[in-house]
Amino acid sequence: MTTTASDTLDVSGTPGIPFSRLFRVELRKSADTRAGRWLIGVTIGLCLLAEVIFLIVAATHDDAEASFGDFVAVSAFVSSVLLPVLGIMLVTSEWSQRTAMTTFALEPRRMRIVLAKMLAGMALTLFVIVFALVVGFVCNVLLGAFRPQGSDWTFGFTGFLGFLITQTFAMLGGFALASLLLNTPAAIVVFFAYKWVLPVLLFWGSALMDWFDHLRPWIDFQAAQGELYDLPMTGSQWGHLVVSGIIWLVIPLAIGLWRIRRAEVK
Repeated sequence: MTTTASDTLDVSGTPGIPFSRLFRVELRKSADTRAGRWLIGVTIGLCLLAEVIFLIVAATHDDAEASFGDFVAVSAFVSSVLLPVLGIMLVTSEWSQRTAMTTFALEPRRMRIVLAKMLAGMALTLFVIVFALVVGFVCNVLLGAFRPQGSDWTFGFTGFLGFLITQTFAMLGGFALASLLLNTPAAIVVFFAYKWVLPVLLFWGSALMDWFDHLRPWIDFQAAQGELYDLPMTGSQWGHLVVSGIIWLVIPLAIGLWRIRRAEVK
């Protein structure tokens, strides 16, 4: 059978998929799957449980110091553990569930998909931050009802800015590892090793070797992020944050994006 020019399907005039639609789709994907719903539910549940325990301890001990900022910090600690897993699943779900072929067929420009996923992760990070603020507010009000001295509304906006940046870095760290490995179990294992095992190794390295003690601030990204809670920072502290951030965030993300662009979709 001979194919003529009239049989060719011309789609040159068809408009592309709007980026806003890609963003909404990726945001919906984070809660569409059973794993995504469970992860969001577990994160919210553990934050609430941690806040209730802290509230009970503070209410039953008059000498315990508890302020609005302390309640928010409790939620921040819990969510910083699980939030990167959500960033990981935003990326790896396409490859583990074999939906990448459909996604990239509908939108061949892969970097638009990746950017939509990243912005969806940031939107979820913002939701977690707002949730932590609301729950911290409610718990602090309840604590004031139990205490004769009332509530302590000390918060510290420099601490909040540090909280905002570190939560974003936590999600982006998971996102970068997921882009690099494109495998959910591997990315989760590597992330938790980076978060809990690597700091111990760096600590013992600096304790045993004097030269490594001077090197550690430049390669310990988590310690460098801790300085953000005590803004303003010195020039050397900013240098530690930038250099360690390039090592543990920028380089893995850049390699991961390169891999996604060239990966064979099966």
